[in-house]
Amino acid sequence: MRRLPAAVCAALLATLALLAARAAPEGAVPQFTDVAAAAGIRFHHVNGPEDEKRYIFEAKGGGAAFFDYDNDGWEDILLVQGSTLERHRGGDDPHCSLFRNRHDGTFEDVTGKAGLTRRGWGMGVAVGDYDNDGFADVYLTCLGPNVLYRNNGDGTFTDVTARAGVGDPRWSTSAAFGDYDGDGYLDLYVCNYLEIDFDRLPAPGSGRFCSYLGRPVMCGPRGITGAPDSLYHNNGDGTFTEVSEKVGAADRARYPGLGVVWSDIDGDGDLDILVANDAAPNLLFVNNGKGGFEEKGLAAGLALSGDGREQAGMGVDVADYDNDGRMDAFITHFAADYSTLYHNQGNLVFEDVTLQAGVAKWVLVSWGTRFADFDNDGWKDIYHANGHVYPFLRGAGLRETYTESGTLLLNRRDGTFRDASRSAGPDFQVRKCSRGVAFADFDNDGDIDILVSNLNEAPQLLRNDRTDRNHWIEFRARGRRSNRDGIGARITVVTGGLSQVWEVKRSVGIYSSSDPRAHFGLGGATRADRVRVRWPSGKVQEFRGVAADSIYALDEDEGLRLLRP
Repeated sequence: MRRLPAAVCAALLATLALLAARAAPEGAVPQFTDVAAAAGIRFHHVNGPEDEKRYIFEAKGGGAAFFDYDNDGWEDILLVQGSTLERHRGGDDPHCSLFRNRHDGTFEDVTGKAGLTRRGWGMGVAVGDYDNDGFADVYLTCLGPNVLYRNNGDGTFTDVTARAGVGDPRWSTSAAFGDYDGDGYLDLYVCNYLEIDFDRLPAPGSGRFCSYLGRPVMCGPRGITGAPDSLYHNNGDGTFTEVSEKVGAADRARYPGLGVVWSDIDGDGDLDILVANDAAPNLLFVNNGKGGFEEKGLAAGLALSGDGREQAGMGVDVADYDNDGRMDAFITHFAADYSTLYHNQGNLVFEDVTLQAGVAKWVLVSWGTRFADFDNDGWKDIYHANGHVYPFLRGAGLRETYTESGTLLLNRRDGTFRDASRSAGPDFQVRKCSRGVAFADFDNDGDIDILVSNLNEAPQLLRNDRTDRNHWIEFRARGRRSNRDGIGARITVVTGGLSQVWEVKRSVGIYSSSDPRAHFGLGGATRADRVRVRWPSGKVQEFRGVAADSIYALDEDEGLRLLRP
């Protein structure tokens, strides 16, 4: 009897293992309940007319943030407000809204009390403690100029935009804080989209419009001049300096930037920058560890899809979804294409594994996204929000629709995902035209909840009501030599033979900022055998036998401390 070659045997065994994994009983699906109205979140997003989008800026925007602005241990909510062309030209733009977490499942509108009342056509929000005073500050991206609010530590904020030098006057979309040079202060990357002159807009009916599925629609991004991004270096004295050209992180091609995330993508101990661009190649600025960057998106395989196409990059996140210790990436895209999952093969080489992983969705326009373990089984899942840009699709009877429900992809632990969207509860099925998404354990019960900003509608606060019995653990990083937020810290949790990695960051997806606490599902384990922290400063800490189902503080000097059992 002939023996099969070893390679063939290995392939057959791998196939049998994959089939066995897929045949195994699927775990419980988290149920999500929309509690926004019951929680007292009174907010209606405005961004151009509801039934017509004459210009591309009327179809964008809608950022959201979870952040603990008053340091009481509970995540509060900020919702970015847009505007209309008529209000903008009349100097009557609205402002964002801040809701304080009351610790009982409800929120209080404290916008006026907090002083977050500067008017403008808002797009997104980035949160970060840029001055290391222990209180999170707020940066709003707008249809120019942007706004930086310093947190005064007493429940109020001060507009310090002019002094800080970060009031970019262009159309900015997403922004993110990260310390690229290791000096302990958070720097700021700002995505800019297109050049827009409000004094020279084409009049409706002038013929300067494009078409989609045979219908006239607003134009863009192709055909409109792009705007280069900005990288601001934190000078450590409350001011910033634009350094993108100086340090080699310049968007010289003027790509339309929509999403950005800081991550140590190559695992060398410093933060790199991944930018998702609309209808253009993505950019990967690799940190050389000497205060500079080199753009390597194409060489790394992250600039294009696996078949070499430019895609409509929108939301972006980086995390280790298969628990192999390397950072993978997910970027959301437009309809008639798929949102792309990139697997890190090592040595700064990424492979488009979207089809193999079973995550391809061909008719959705997808925006906010994140890798997160929604069922606490120890493996990161994927969520992405969806919603089109052309209102004429509403009720048109086509495969593409204007309003769409969100997508929940649960990790099968074998490199593939299952679409559990239709099993995640009735509120999860509600169709909206969604944009930015923020993620947090807002009720401190140990699972990840979802805040969805919806275009021209009220937001959804999707509370995660798990039915499984899996355990969890959370950590709030506090840097000392490193930046106070601990952004860039890499936390590894080991339970049995499973090793998980979480990088501390706030900005994920598009337009939005999330709970910076590191969250780990532990499955059936009642404790973490080992917790390892690598701080941006290079300092490493290890802790053994850390009990599950608790929230801890991780201090760069003082170590581990229980915050909430």
